[in-house]
Amino acid sequence: MKVALFDTKGKEKAQVMLPAVFNTPVREDLVKKAYEAEKFSLMQSYGPDPRAGRKHSASGTISHARHKWKGHYGKGISRIPRKAMWRRGSQFLWVGAEVSNTRGGRSVHAASRVKAFRKINQKERVRALQIGIAATAQPTFLAAHYPSLTKVISPVILEALPKKVQELKGAFQAILGDATETAFRVRSVRHGKGKLRGRRHKSTAGALVVVGSKEQQSFAGLEVISAKELMIHHIYPLGRMAVYTQAALEELK
Repeated sequence: MKVALFDTKGKEKAQVMLPAVFNTPVREDLVKKAYEAEKFSLMQSYGPDPRAGRKHSASGTISHARHKWKGHYGKGISRIPRKAMWRRGSQFLWVGAEVSNTRGGRSVHAASRVKAFRKINQKERVRALQIGIAATAQPTFLAAHYPSLTKVISPVILEALPKKVQELKGAFQAILGDATETAFRVRSVRHGKGKLRGRRHKSTAGALVVVGSKEQQSFAGLEVISAKELMIHHIYPLGRMAVYTQAALEELK
């Protein structure tokens, strides 16, 4: 499949042939399976501190032997580990610690560095990534992903990325037209109580810019990723607007 190659100013320069990966038949079930597996593999492990509830000075049990220093013969208290809050001569104020039935004690069966996994075959994972790349050039998935736009041009192939974001906006305006605003990430304040719960802002995804491994540019409002670091969550749900540089196409071959 041939597409137009644009220069840094948004003018059509030539026609280029897309790599064979863009001809991969689309299977949504396989991509969803790979996305779930990738999501859990990237999840940070969670669990309590291994020493939680075990950081007190209470060690052992209170002695109930006769005539023993710091013993509690005849005091009528249990033998659980205790820490001394204060003492006056031979009198101590003891507070239970360390064990699970005390305040600030350890948990009975605490989770230890929990991390969930979803199994997927290596060939399935690679094929799912190929399908995601191919979906960026499928008009059906693009129209479903951007229902408010009458026409979506994707993939956009650039000769190279300009150095300034204003130059890139001018190139997008010449290529995409009314879809330029959709290509850039838009951040807004969330409505409702989510503002009080750590979710004050929400933003659109914008277009994905795939570059070569030697291209080190970044732009505000755009997600720029190297072709060798491309993962499924970058292009899921299927049909995301994508911009590829000529160097990225060579690596995708």
